[in-house]
Amino acid sequence: MTPRVVITGMGVISPNGLGKRAFCRAILDGKSGVKRISRFDPSALPVQIAGEIPEFDELAWIDARERKHVSRVVPLCLAASTEALEDSGLDPARMSLDEKREIGIILGSGGGAQEFSEEMYRLWHSGQVKRVSLFSIPSGTMGTISSEVQMRFGFRGYSHVVTTGCTSSTDAIGYACEHIQAGVQPRFLVGGVDSPITPGIIKGYTLLRALTTSWNDTPERASRPFSADRDGFVLSEGSWMFVLEDHEHARARGARIYAEIAGYASTCEAFHRVRLSESAEEPARAITEALEEAHLAPEDVHYVNLHGTSTELNDRVETRALKLALGEHARSVPMSGLKSQIGHAQGASGAAGVAATLVAMEHSQIPPTINLDLPDPECDLDYVPDPGRKVHIEHAVSNCVGFGSKNSALVLRKLT
Repeated sequence: MTPRVVITGMGVISPNGLGKRAFCRAILDGKSGVKRISRFDPSALPVQIAGEIPEFDELAWIDARERKHVSRVVPLCLAASTEALEDSGLDPARMSLDEKREIGIILGSGGGAQEFSEEMYRLWHSGQVKRVSLFSIPSGTMGTISSEVQMRFGFRGYSHVVTTGCTSSTDAIGYACEHIQAGVQPRFLVGGVDSPITPGIIKGYTLLRALTTSWNDTPERASRPFSADRDGFVLSEGSWMFVLEDHEHARARGARIYAEIAGYASTCEAFHRVRLSESAEEPARAITEALEEAHLAPEDVHYVNLHGTSTELNDRVETRALKLALGEHARSVPMSGLKSQIGHAQGASGAAGVAATLVAMEHSQIPPTINLDLPDPECDLDYVPDPGRKVHIEHAVSNCVGFGSKNSALVLRKLT
């Protein structure tokens, strides 16, 4: 019998809340975390807003000297990971070496340490410093993010970073599940982290015409998935981390269980570097296969956490995919888009969606899709606008779509 995989801990550093309790209150209240960029002067850029976390104290999590040699994603991930472990009742300081060898880390990140590399290049080429960090190369790569977390806690298991664009952290969670089910390791620290708010990254996305440029004066209204007047997404940062473990291990130690990860699937359209196919067949297939793995029918789904980027094509195609995957049930199942509140945290956005789904399941309340002022006629499903809705949820889908035609979906089951 295939082992069941459950979530026993959650940690959050989000644009609208530091810590899982603050995040829970914020998303249920429909609080926007989008604001004017404060980390640098954005006035010369067409995009001056982001889901930034200026109140996050990096130096509470990493020594000032060490911070010069790593990306911002490291303290973000350390903070969320620490809360997830504490929430799960796991204390690395009390673990034996053998126990630490049974805990792996799989992170999802889209840009990861790109922020660090950009800063090093800027310092070098501007002539402001005689030399940049000795660790410019290793700390500028994706794989070292999980190593930094592993070194902090002393874990000796798998140490992987998944980077599949916007689906990165959804895939990281799915891969961790598969490792547990295969008996490789009984427990994983898993989730997503990203911090893509830099002048260079903003300029790159501006070239793609992917970011909204219409709401610099009213940032909280900028992210508008499924609204007819949407014109692009809002970059954001953050980290959402979880403890995943074999169900029997969790029960044996008396751990609190948020939900079971009942199904996971990933597909690729093989269509385009950044555009989605209008057919929506492959994102629909990811949802269908995740439901099949969970042994569920479309009618069993009580809630869908949407990818919902607030771009014209993505929202339309995701709507079409849900109709294909869920059939007539798509019109009656409530859905919502977290990015309306926090923006798009790139590779960490899938983990953010899972966190929002867990909140919805725990509180039987759907976080609202805010700023849905003028619904797009082509996006005609139940996106649960502000102020949200009370709904009992036993089975939920967390959906993700990414660059490179990638699509991933997770099915969560509430255990009673």
